Amino acid sequence: MAGGMDLGTGGKGGKKPLDTAINMVPFIDLMAVTISFLIMTAVWTQIGRLQVSQAGGASTDEQEQPEEKLKTVQLTLLVSATEMRLTADQSAFDPIPLTRDDKGRPDLTKLVARFKELKAQLPDQAAITLQTEDAVRYEDLVRIIDECIGSGLPQVSVSAAMG
Repeated sequence: MAGGMDLGTGGKGGKKPLDTAINMVPFIDLMAVTISFLIMTAVWTQIGRLQVSQAGGASTDEQEQPEEKLKTVQLTLLVSATEMRLTADQSAFDPIPLTRDDKGRPDLTKLVARFKELKAQLPDQAAITLQTEDAVRYEDLVRIIDECIGSGLPQVSVSAAMG
């Protein structure tokens, strides 16, 4: 007997030893890896977030506007697989063909120029609704949203194309 404790050296029916050593290094390694993955996941979800609202619902920004009416119009961009059509209230602009560069990305320079013209006429305009058809690729939609935000239209709503 070592220190008054049975080490379990007895035969059948003997007690099992109670002083087993637990190796803590693998447990600490597992916790360090798990914590690092949790932190990376939290960072990537913050980076990959797009501020897009659903079309048709009332936004909270409309309630926070001052009493004076800002000069804005209902701006809509219909995006199909071959072209983009921009409308402001009831007036429609010429369609913009959706061409691709050598890497397969959409060329949006004409759209950005149209946005600059529009912002020169309506400097208070901040909202746009994107109506997309089913054939539009997701990567193209994200690029168009980025261009809208970069052109001074941060309140982007996305809805399905009607008709």
